[in-house]
Amino acid sequence: MITTTQSSDTRIQNDVLNELACDSVVDATEVGVQVHGAIVTLTGFISSYPKKLAAVEAAHRVRGVLDVVNQLRVRIPSNWERSDETIAAQVRDALKSDVLVPDERITSTVSDGTVTLEGHVQTWPERVHAEQAVQRLAGVKCVSNLISVLRTNTPAEDIRRQILGALRRQADREAHRIDVDVDDGVVTLKGSVRSWAERNAIERAAQHVPGVRRVEDKTTLDPVH
Repeated sequence: MITTTQSSDTRIQNDVLNELACDSVVDATEVGVQVHGAIVTLTGFISSYPKKLAAVEAAHRVRGVLDVVNQLRVRIPSNWERSDETIAAQVRDALKSDVLVPDERITSTVSDGTVTLEGHVQTWPERVHAEQAVQRLAGVKCVSNLISVLRTNTPAEDIRRQILGALRRQADREAHRIDVDVDDGVVTLKGSVRSWAERNAIERAAQHVPGVRRVEDKTTLDPVH
């Protein structure tokens, strides 16, 4: 059993390294990969926040990976460094320039390259778009999204029914394995999925339903299901 586990971990490590090398966003030389019990730990210093996100996403794409521990740290190259004041101005411009973001409802705080977003929006996608608008700005090391979604009067059963309909349309093969609970606009997803991509697809389907304030994904990865 130990030999089998070690062999599986070695295979996963090699596959993650190859996936990182094939990802055009990631510089694989910046990322260290350790695997124990199908849990991948990423270490090292990486030159931008988008590269950090891409490295984590690449590791999750590999077959057999159960969890990813992200210990990557962003170290901005000198030609990309920006003062917090400059980053704050860039953040405001980015929020204003995105037609999908209600910038007047969002505030930001910048500290040592970390951007914290706060405020209230009407829908979950608006919250997501606000975060995406600032992720690729020069000098940004991390984005902490504390934006909340306002409550609506949409009945929980209506939200649940729409989510189940979206799952049937977008992820039909997985829909029958997913339980959906809704409480005050907070959606909890339970069940098993076969890949990280399926998990993302199911989560996105739930997020875009009107009335959803937050999605708590408690699904588990079961590649052989």
